[in-house]
Amino acid sequence: MQPLDILRAGDSLGEGLVWDSRRRRLWWTDIAGRRLHCLHDDGRREILPLAQRAASLALVEGSEQLLVAFADQLALFDPMDGQHQTVWKLPQDSSGVRLNDGRVDRAGRFCCASMVEDGSGLAKASLYQLERGALRTLREGVHIGNGLAFSLDGRTLYFADSARHAIWRHALDEDGRLGPPVLFAQTPAHSFPDGATVDSEDCLWIAHWGGAQVARYTPQGRLDRVVNVPVTQPSCVCFGGTRRDLLFVSSARIGLAPEVLAREPHAGDVFVYRVGISGVEEPEYRR
Repeated sequence: MQPLDILRAGDSLGEGLVWDSRRRRLWWTDIAGRRLHCLHDDGRREILPLAQRAASLALVEGSEQLLVAFADQLALFDPMDGQHQTVWKLPQDSSGVRLNDGRVDRAGRFCCASMVEDGSGLAKASLYQLERGALRTLREGVHIGNGLAFSLDGRTLYFADSARHAIWRHALDEDGRLGPPVLFAQTPAHSFPDGATVDSEDCLWIAHWGGAQVARYTPQGRLDRVVNVPVTQPSCVCFGGTRRDLLFVSSARIGLAPEVLAREPHAGDVFVYRVGISGVEEPEYRR
């Protein structure tokens, strides 16, 4: 399948795709480049410089602010003036760990995972949940938390640890508590599960970093479909557009050898596909 369009971004580490249907915009971050991208539905684009790395973001109900997972904190960020208000900070004993993937669940809670980036190999990252300003730790013993997505009924949380090539599902109750992990899918040794979303048929779409593809899994964990992308490191996915029938795929240049970059001139760009399936409304964080 060929991309319908390619959004030239040249990101070092593109991530955090979110479609904002209220304002008809696509948001995403360049983590390493410390940039926030905004694509309006009329084609106009803005790039906002950031003072620190931002890994993921969420829309905020009834507000023009964004909830952003910066490297060491969750903060309400105003894209108009660049000001941010810290909501929660990583514990002081979190050396070598930063925040990473995040998504809002169907009840308006923001779930965000951290990742280990100091090369220690220790599983000292965690999965967190922010509910109306209160922070809860859902899971510990994580290497690289990723792949957060929620079933349409809100009762299942999908969660991946990229370093383990594993995607789990957890039962999620009304109070936001998790049931035990159940292995949902495993990726090949060269392919790491990354950013994810759920479509209108309740299937999981997830980027395979290193695998040059986006995979669709049924709710039973069966590999249903693969979209091959022309770059090695696709990083995140979301559905957007006025009908939410466009699949956006971000990517990264970071860590690629010069000869690979020569073969992949669009590494770091965002790819747009029409896959014949639509997404659903992006939940907003409830303060």
